[in-house]
Amino acid sequence: MKAEHRQIDYGSIKIAFTVNRRERTTLEIAVEPDLSVTVAAPVDADCAAIDAKVRKRGAWIMKQQAFFRQFLPRTPERQFVAGATHRYLGRQYRLKVRAGLIDRVRLFRGFIDIETLRPKTDAHTRGLVEDWYRDRAKLKFQERIEVCQERFATPARVSPEGIVVRKLSHRWGSMSPAGRLVLNTRLIEAPVDAIDYVITHELCHRLHPHHGKAFFKTLTAVMPDWERRKVQLERLMA
Repeated sequence: MKAEHRQIDYGSIKIAFTVNRRERTTLEIAVEPDLSVTVAAPVDADCAAIDAKVRKRGAWIMKQQAFFRQFLPRTPERQFVAGATHRYLGRQYRLKVRAGLIDRVRLFRGFIDIETLRPKTDAHTRGLVEDWYRDRAKLKFQERIEVCQERFATPARVSPEGIVVRKLSHRWGSMSPAGRLVLNTRLIEAPVDAIDYVITHELCHRLHPHHGKAFFKTLTAVMPDWERRKVQLERLMA
């Protein structure tokens, strides 16, 4: 059944939410880490009754959004010049930019070493570094997905249908209803422990679409120290 997009007024604030109708008897409201609001409702639930329920839970929704807002990934303006500091797998590296006969980026003696035909063109350097991060992310994320799946009793049940690595503005990862795992390219800057937390969190969504009790019970069972990893990610990548 197609999702419905609705909106209610809560004082001077408008709360937008998505309604997913299912064969169920109760109505459940969830606030996701990207601040979106979703409602799981019975197939025959009246729209006015849904709106009233969301309005009644307005204060709770605002509180949850305020909590998640502090953990959204920041995207500060980054410099792509010699000496600028960038993270890779939790460690800080300085950029070394030098003229060369080819365009190449590699980790070398504590630096992200950039050999380039255009060493004085910052935009060109930026493109080289971002391509390098994306290529590294694709390889590392695939490796960690396979490791994280083994945390589950039946790894095949949580296997994603597809994997996409791209820039995301407001979250580290997501699992689509169709089972496609999307991971933020910037996550490659975080330690492996934190990468595994994000991946495991999203794999849990293959079993539980929302952040209810069953979801957190599963997450805790397969990764007992997930809260420590989450705090590590938020502090390091803020």
